[in-house]
Amino acid sequence: MFDTDFNPVLRFMVCSDVHYKDEHTVERDRMALAIDRAYDLSESQAYSALDAVYVVGDFANSGSPAQMAAFRKTLDEHIKPGTVWNVSLASHEFGYDGEEGALRRLKDIFGLEPDTHRIINGFHFISVGCTRGCHFDEPQREFARKALKEAARDNRKKPIFFFQHPHIQDTVYGSIAWGEDELYDILCNYPQVIDFSGHSHAPVNDPRSVHQMHFTSLGTGTLSYFENDEFDKYYGTCFPGKEKAAQMLLVEADNEGRVRVYPYDLITGNFFPYVWKIDTPWDPRSFIYTDKRYKTAEAPWFDADNVPEVRVTGLGEISVRFRQAHVKTDYVNDYNIYLLRSDGTVAAEKNIWSEYYFYDMPEYLTVSFDDIEPGEYNVEIYAGSFWKTKSEIPAKSNSFKV
Repeated sequence: MFDTDFNPVLRFMVCSDVHYKDEHTVERDRMALAIDRAYDLSESQAYSALDAVYVVGDFANSGSPAQMAAFRKTLDEHIKPGTVWNVSLASHEFGYDGEEGALRRLKDIFGLEPDTHRIINGFHFISVGCTRGCHFDEPQREFARKALKEAARDNRKKPIFFFQHPHIQDTVYGSIAWGEDELYDILCNYPQVIDFSGHSHAPVNDPRSVHQMHFTSLGTGTLSYFENDEFDKYYGTCFPGKEKAAQMLLVEADNEGRVRVYPYDLITGNFFPYVWKIDTPWDPRSFIYTDKRYKTAEAPWFDADNVPEVRVTGLGEISVRFRQAHVKTDYVNDYNIYLLRSDGTVAAEKNIWSEYYFYDMPEYLTVSFDDIEPGEYNVEIYAGSFWKTKSEIPAKSNSFKV
């Protein structure tokens, strides 16, 4: 829920990677719901306004006229008077007939330029569009330089809200595979920047989706399908249930320039159990969502009575079911499951996510192994945090025969 001790004078919603198709798909329903829910949540508060809605690229799957017109229709039908809205162009919008056609439709259908600089309730909102897919050439860089200089001159301690589609390289989760560095040298001169980006489809409730170093970065999730940025999982970066993805951010700022960010799950209608607090965005010495978290995070642990259940399900096949581990903060990120022979050697290993990206993450997880040679085995499971710490004591099954 919203921070009840916070008195906002600005509230806005951010989402990305909606991927409207030519035909009506669930993404259209989710976008409409996102806007409606943002109003419902806002209007229940003492400060009841939803001042802006920003969509940070890939709102269309290919950028066809039908997709762009359908997205504009959703905005027209669900955004109320008094709410400013903005959409960014990125690689998917260029898919239909190239960048030139997408820019023309942005102007004709949305009445927008690709790069925008607005002042909303006294706060600067700067949005920069992409070129050549998800890149930023000198015209975009010059727009960013000029707009940021103007915003900082206005008030050096006030947050500047900055929007572009791809993550800034090596910031939030997803930015290794899905990031670009062409704006970094400009943004790092403005610690008061709070940057919003998408492209990766990484979950907004991953604690690495907020990052602070030279400025603050936030990932904006997806309303279409998840994809994660780790390559050691046996099912790849897109996992079972990836289509259960409908997340957004609600953001508030107060008169002192303090900011609160609330990750929200549309599938279940719940705030995730985080409130990201940025009290002095202009001072990087005060940042708390830094890479220091890799040094200070405690390891997950299993209950002593957490004994994995193993069933032999077929010739050379087993199923392993186990109760999730605990962690002091955040969630457990993933598990390494080792199938061990009686002599202690590893017969097979699988790495899986905890399914933390679902608000209603399961209490138990199940993983299967096949093509196992006859013999005696046991299973050991280690839980991992987002910060590369591992449980010291594994959950161990009883011995079993295949």
